[in-house]
Amino acid sequence: MDDRRQHSRHATELHIEVFDLHSGRRLGRVVDLSADGFMLFSESPLENDSVWECRLTVEPPVDDIHEIRLGADCLWSRPGANNQNGWSGFHIIDLADEQASALEVVLQHI
Repeated sequence: MDDRRQHSRHATELHIEVFDLHSGRRLGRVVDLSADGFMLFSESPLENDSVWECRLTVEPPVDDIHEIRLGADCLWSRPGANNQNGWSGFHIIDLADEQASALEVVLQHI
């Protein structure tokens, strides 16, 4: 498989949930995370090539960081074993400087 990641992904024991910034809909839970993307486990598969404005909530907070807001492109999505849950890979496409700093702090704690 052609792996084009520029940063390694890190599995996390933090509880990081992802929500659509506009609707508040829960998209899923982050399984692994890097400076340029993340893999998500969700109750229902997400659509390939869809773009989302996301709010990642971090529990417990890391250095007073409760959430990170970013734009992400869903590059791929696969159904889980029961065809209800799904796995999706996201590339971060929009991240303000202060949010990038918050993400770096969270990555240092993984």
